[in-house]
Amino acid sequence: MSIAPPPTRPLSDLKKTGQKALTSYRPFWAKRFGPAPFLPMSREEMTQLGWDSCDIIIVSGDAYVDHPSFGMAVIGRTLEAQGFRVGIIAQPDWHSPDAFRALGKPNLFFGVAAGNMDSMINHYTADRKIRSDDVYTPGGGAGKRPDRATLVYTQRCKEAFKDVPVIIGGIEASLRRIAHYDYWQDKVRRSILVDSKADLLVYGNAERAIIEIAHRLSQKKPIESITDVRGTAFMRKPDEVSLDGWFEIDSTDVDAPGKIDALLSPYMTTEEAAADQGTDCSKQQEQAQAAGAPGAPATGAAPQPGMPEIKPIKIIRQTLSKTDGRALVTPRDRTVIRLPAYEQVKSDPVLYAHANRVLHLETNPGNARALVQRHSSGGVDRDVWLNPPPIPLTTVEMDHVFDLPYARSPHPVYADENGSHDHATKIPAWEMIRFSVNIMRGCFGGCTFCSITEHEGRVIQSRSEDSVIREIEDIRDKVKGFTGIISDLGGPTANMWHIGCKSPEIEAACRKPSCVYPGICPNLHTDHGPLIKLYRRARALRGVKKILIGSGLRYDLAIESPEYIQELVTHHVGGYLKIAPEHTEGGPLSKMMKPGIGTYDRFKQLFEQASAAAGKKQFLIPYFIAAHPGTADEDMMNLALWLKRNGFRADQVQTFYPSPMATATAMYHSGKNPLKKVTRDSEPVDIVKGERRRRLHKAFLRYHDPNNWPLLRETLKDMGRADLIGNGKHHLIPTFQPATDGGYESARRKNSTQAGQKVAPNKPALGPDPDPAHRLAAARDWRGADPAAFAGHALRQDARRHGAEGGREGRRKSQRKRQRKSGHKSSGRQARPALRQRISSRRRPATSTRSTARPAAPASPTATPSIPG
Repeated sequence: MSIAPPPTRPLSDLKKTGQKALTSYRPFWAKRFGPAPFLPMSREEMTQLGWDSCDIIIVSGDAYVDHPSFGMAVIGRTLEAQGFRVGIIAQPDWHSPDAFRALGKPNLFFGVAAGNMDSMINHYTADRKIRSDDVYTPGGGAGKRPDRATLVYTQRCKEAFKDVPVIIGGIEASLRRIAHYDYWQDKVRRSILVDSKADLLVYGNAERAIIEIAHRLSQKKPIESITDVRGTAFMRKPDEVSLDGWFEIDSTDVDAPGKIDALLSPYMTTEEAAADQGTDCSKQQEQAQAAGAPGAPATGAAPQPGMPEIKPIKIIRQTLSKTDGRALVTPRDRTVIRLPAYEQVKSDPVLYAHANRVLHLETNPGNARALVQRHSSGGVDRDVWLNPPPIPLTTVEMDHVFDLPYARSPHPVYADENGSHDHATKIPAWEMIRFSVNIMRGCFGGCTFCSITEHEGRVIQSRSEDSVIREIEDIRDKVKGFTGIISDLGGPTANMWHIGCKSPEIEAACRKPSCVYPGICPNLHTDHGPLIKLYRRARALRGVKKILIGSGLRYDLAIESPEYIQELVTHHVGGYLKIAPEHTEGGPLSKMMKPGIGTYDRFKQLFEQASAAAGKKQFLIPYFIAAHPGTADEDMMNLALWLKRNGFRADQVQTFYPSPMATATAMYHSGKNPLKKVTRDSEPVDIVKGERRRRLHKAFLRYHDPNNWPLLRETLKDMGRADLIGNGKHHLIPTFQPATDGGYESARRKNSTQAGQKVAPNKPALGPDPDPAHRLAAARDWRGADPAAFAGHALRQDARRHGAEGGREGRRKSQRKRQRKSGHKSSGRQARPALRQRISSRRRPATSTRSTARPAAPASPTATPSIPG
C-alpha cells in the first residue's frame, strides 16, 4: 500500500492571516537564564535559578505536573521559550491572599486557570452530588481547589497585588466567556469576565494569544490597549471612539421583521418628504455617504475649534448590498454581531438558545466575526467583546510546543519521603497519561454534548511524525517505570491525525458545525495512510513492546479506511476497544449529531473480521449517555432492548451533564434546538428533567440490576409494554423481585474488600442469612411482583448461598477440573475488562458522563457473548 505524505499546515498559510509564528518573536532579555528543570514554585527555587523576580506567575487548581498534557506546563514552557521567567502557584490556599504572594510580585501579569477540568465538574457529579476524589491532586484527595476556582483565584490575585493585571484562561474561562447557563445553580450567570473582574480572558488554545500579550506588556503597553488579539475577550464601553468604523449587526431578537419603510405620499415633493422626516435633502445625502455609498466623498460639518471630530458607530440593521448572493455584505474583520444582552437571555430561554446558535456559527477561525454582549449593572452599560477564535497552530508550531524541555513528571515537592511519585502522593491524572503521547488537537465531530469545539476548535492541529517519534523515544529513555508499553497515541479522538478539508479555501469559508454529520463531508479527505505509517514506525522502535490506542475512536471515520481497522485491531487493541455510539435511536442521535447505529454495526463487522483474521478474541466496549436532550422514555426502552439482545451489561451509568456553553446544554435549558433556526415556534426538544425521570433513564441502561426492576415494571406498564415483563429471554425484566439494598454498587467497588474486613483467599464473604419469609412479605410491596415466583427464586438463591460442598466452591472445583481436562487455563482478568478512563486535557472536558457497556463474559475461549436471561 502506497502511503501519501500527511498534509501539513505550512507557515506560509499563517502569513496569509497576518499572524506571527510562535518562534518569530525577539526573545525577552531573561532568555539568558535558560530553561529551568522545573518552573519554580518557591522563592528558594527562584534563588537557585538566579532570579530576583518572576515576569509571569501562573495560578492553577491542578497540581503542577511538567507534562505536555497539563495546561499550566504547556503555557509556562511556551512563555519560558520566549525568554520570560515563569513561576507556578499550584493549588494555593484560597482563604487568604498570602499564598498568592509566595513568589513575589510578577513583573507582567498573573495567569489564572481552574485547571484541566472545570472546577464545578471536578467537584460535583451529574446528580449534583459532591465527588470524593480529585485526580489532579496528589493522593487523589478532594478539597484542594474551591468552587468556581477562576473567580476565587482572580479575587485573591487582585488582593495580593492590586496593580498587577490578571489574565484568565483554561477550560473553565473558555466555556464561560459569555452569559451561560449554570447547571449547579439552575440559572443563567453573567460572563466570567464580569464576575471575576479580570483584565483579559484568553479562550481556546492560548499559545499564540498569550505570547503576543506577554510581549506587548513587556513593551510597557497598558493592558487596556490590547483589544485586537484573536482568541481574547475583554470589557469595553459601548461609546468608545475606537469603535468608529465598525459595522454592528443586531441579533438581539428572534422572529423580528426587517426594517419597514414608510410609504411615500405621491403628493409630496422630495423637499416636502424630507421635511416630513425632520431633515432636508442635503442631510439625507450626507447620511447616505456616511453609510458607505461607494465612491462618495466624505462630507460633513467641520468640528468646532478645540473639539475632536466625533464619528458615530455604523449600526447596520438592514441589507447593504447583495452583490454575491448573501443577505448582508460587510467586511468581516470590521463586523461585530450583537448578541442578546445578559438581561435578555437570563429571563428568556428562547433568546438564550438563539445566542448559543449564533456563537457556534462563529467558531471557524477562517470566517468568524467578533461578538459583543451587553452586561448592565447599576445603570452602567458595559459590553463583553469577543474577538474571533485564534488561528490554529501550524505543524511546525505544534512541534515547537511539544518539543519543549518538559520534565514529564510531577514537581519534586509532591514526592514522598523516598523521592517517589508512585505511592501515597501519586497524582492519578498523571499516572493515566504517564506513558501516552498526544499527537493532535481539535475535533471536527461536533458532538453537541462536548465542548472541544468551543475550546480547541474543529480544525485539526497535528504534530509531525518525527516529533511524535522523538517524544516516544524520550519516554523510553527518560521516564522512570517505562515497561515498553505506550498507553495511548491519540488526542481528543484517536484517528483524526492529519485529516482535514481537501481545500484550505473551502475550510476557511465553511460554517458547518460538523464535518461528519449527518454524513461525511465530500470535501473531507479520510485517508488514514499517514496514521498507519506512524503506528508502524512507532512500534518498530527499539525498546517499545506495544503501542495501545486509548483515545476514543471515531468509528464512522474509521470505516472509510478498512486498512486502518485491520492495522488497529491486529496490533493496537489490548482485548477491548472503546467507541461511543452514545445511543441507538434516531431522535437522541440527531440532537447529539452522532451517526446512526447502522454505522456501529458496520464497524463491528469489520472489527470482528479483523480480529478473526489476527486470531484474537477481542470485544468492543460501547459508551452510552442517559437522559440526553431529545431522548424519550421509549428511546431508552429500545436502547435497553438492544443492549440485552447484543449481550451488553452497563457497568457505570450516569446521566447527561450540562456543561456551560455546549449546544446540548442550550437544549436542556431552553427546550429548543439550536442546530436549526431558533424561533418562538421552532422545534421543541424533549428534556429529561426531574430526579425520577433521570433515574428512569439510568435504570433502562442497567436493566439487569434488580434494584431498578420495580421502577422499570411500573414504567413499562404505564407505557403499555407489559409484554416485556416476564421470565423468558425475550423479556426485558423478570416478574420476581429478589432482596436488594435499593442502591447501586459499581463493579469496581463490588469487587473490592471493605476497609477492616478480612476475607480468606478464594472464599467470598457472606452477609447475614437472608430470611425467605421476610423476603416473601417484602415482595408484596413491589408492584407487579409475583410472590410465588419470588419465593421460589428466594429459596433457590438460599440453596446456592448456603450449600457447602454443593455451592460455589463445589462449582469452582468442578470448573477447574473441566479446564484441566481440556488443557485450558482461564484468567480471572478475562471475566471483566480492565477499563481505564484517561483523564487529561486531551479528552473531552467532562461534559457528560456515560455508561460503559461491557459484553457478558464468555463461558469458554470459543463462546460468544451470551444474552442474559
